[in-house]
Amino acid sequence: MRIPLRVTGGVLTVALLTQLTACGTLFYPDRRGQIEGRVDPVIVALDAIGILFFVIPGLIAIGIDFATGAIYLPGGTRAQVAPEKLQEAIGADGNVDNARLQAILHRELGQRLPLNDPRLIQHTGSVEQLAMYGLKPAA
Repeated sequence: MRIPLRVTGGVLTVALLTQLTACGTLFYPDRRGQIEGRVDPVIVALDAIGILFFVIPGLIAIGIDFATGAIYLPGGTRAQVAPEKLQEAIGADGNVDNARLQAILHRELGQRLPLNDPRLIQHTGSVEQLAMYGLKPAA
């Protein structure tokens, strides 16, 4: 018994479309950037369905969700500190004093952030680099 080409193509198209939409990155783009938390069981189930139908795309979807952090449930509220209050942490030479910055963040947010953690990535740059991208230096 031969299955018509249109039926096979239709089933394949529907299966691929469901796999592409099973990615938590597409459902919850606002969750990107999280590094830990509780895993969302709905996203895991959708990724598992993708693995069931197509192994490689399903594994890619779950890998993308873990890499982007979209697989984790939202962790709560976000906090912001006014830039004027952060000026106190910048020294006369333009360098940021981590101890002062940590004190400001603790005072404003009520949380101690590990700014002396060796895993913390700090980027340095110059005014010339900002100008190259058309940005004005402001702190």
